[in-house]
Amino acid sequence: MAFTFAALAYLLALILACVLLFFAIYQIIAVDELKTDYKNPIEQCNSLNPLVLPEYGILIFYNLLFLLAGDVVTFALNLPMIAYNIYRYANRPMIGGYGIYDPTTIMNTSQLSLIMKEGWIKMAFFLVSFFFYLYCLIYTLITA
Repeated sequence: MAFTFAALAYLLALILACVLLFFAIYQIIAVDELKTDYKNPIEQCNSLNPLVLPEYGILIFYNLLFLLAGDVVTFALNLPMIAYNIYRYANRPMIGGYGIYDPTTIMNTSQLSLIMKEGWIKMAFFLVSFFFYLYCLIYTLITA
């Protein structure tokens, strides 16, 4: 059994997928707090916006590792999420910051439901990704 660069890429992706999974869960909880009027929109946007760029950076980082490891299939599986994140960031409201959540429009019902759906889809994607990376890590270690 050899520990290859591909195994290292899968190991890092496994750990970072857990981090991204927690980001998605935090997003779902934050939107639920907004729906129940537990917190005000400005506080929630101030707590959600700093997580946007680290989430995107982490996702792009471990996908670049997959490309360097020569695992194009795994990169292709993650490409729709990367493309969506780029689209979402390019079409963000002009709030003067680096985040995608605007306190003036986040309480809109359609905006809240969109963010909630986005959070659930991201959570499901990162959960499936976690088990896929775990499988690929074990497979890479056994076959190497």
